Amino acid sequence: MKESYLSETTILDFNHETIQRLINERNWQALDDFNKIGAAYSFVKDEIQFGYNRSDDIAASKVLADGYGQCNTKGNLLMALLRALGIQCRFHGFTIDQQLQRGAIPVYVFWLAPKYIIHSWVEVLFDGEWINLEGFILDHNYLSSVQAKFSQDEESFCGYGVATTCLNNPQTEWTGKDTYIQKEGIHDDFGVYNTPDEFYSEKGTNLSGVKRWLYQSVIRHLININVNRLRNASNQSRGENAQPQS
Repeated sequence: MKESYLSETTILDFNHETIQRLINERNWQALDDFNKIGAAYSFVKDEIQFGYNRSDDIAASKVLADGYGQCNTKGNLLMALLRALGIQCRFHGFTIDQQLQRGAIPVYVFWLAPKYIIHSWVEVLFDGEWINLEGFILDHNYLSSVQAKFSQDEESFCGYGVATTCLNNPQTEWTGKDTYIQKEGIHDDFGVYNTPDEFYSEKGTNLSGVKRWLYQSVIRHLININVNRLRNASNQSRGENAQPQS
């Protein structure tokens, strides 16, 4: 069973040269397991910005090349990095209520979103226990912007890619324990899978047909412009500049 939690797949293409180069440049292999998980987690959380890729089931190397992702695609990259580092991990599939995405997805394209959206988190084996990792979805700058915009909502909040009982201090940093940022929006629980490949083969992705084409060709770019605008609202006040996504 251990091998199945460390195997490479089409989506978890961790032997791709760009993924191996990243690991070597950061010297992550020299770390202990706690810090290997923390390094991969923090990289995916904050150096891969929150944004919307072409599809949920794209390869980890493509997510790395894009430089942005959402729950499912960032999860693909995190799993690939963890397995490349010899850390066992698995996929847990869900759906979340579309209302969680309101604000991140502009109102004028919100009609495209399914009522219940495919969602996932990564489960990592650490110290003999499976730890849930979901708090990597939103990068620090984007989350800070949402917190600043809704500073009066310090506790329960749903929207803008967030569903938490504590907006002011969500559990998003790696400390060896579960991390969450969208858990309170979960609707369906599909259980655990060895790989995202198995899950998407069984459940499919969020969109198909004409809606999929519209999303990939036009609408995701509009959503990413909106996400960047939200991120920059906080960044500009700190004199920071976010990289554009497309």
